[in-house]
Amino acid sequence: MRIDKYLKVSRIIKRRTVAQEACEGGKVTINGKVAKPSTEVKVGDVLSLQFGARTVTVEVLEVKEVVKKDDASLMYRQLEG
Repeated sequence: MRIDKYLKVSRIIKRRTVAQEACEGGKVTINGKVAKPSTEVKVGDVLSLQFGARTVTVEVLEVKEVVKKDDASLMYRQLEG
């Protein structure tokens, strides 16, 4: 799954266009490498996102196309931030 879609489906970022802009701005990394919006996400990847002065780091636990709002937080585990 594309990183921009994953961020939206997992509800880490609310809108896909915002997720795309974050990726294009170099604010998202996957396993330490800057991610483009089309970069593929796999189970076990570590994502880091910069929100202003705050950095959020999560580990991908699941990749699903459709998720209920209550189950979205089960798709990842927060490591830092």
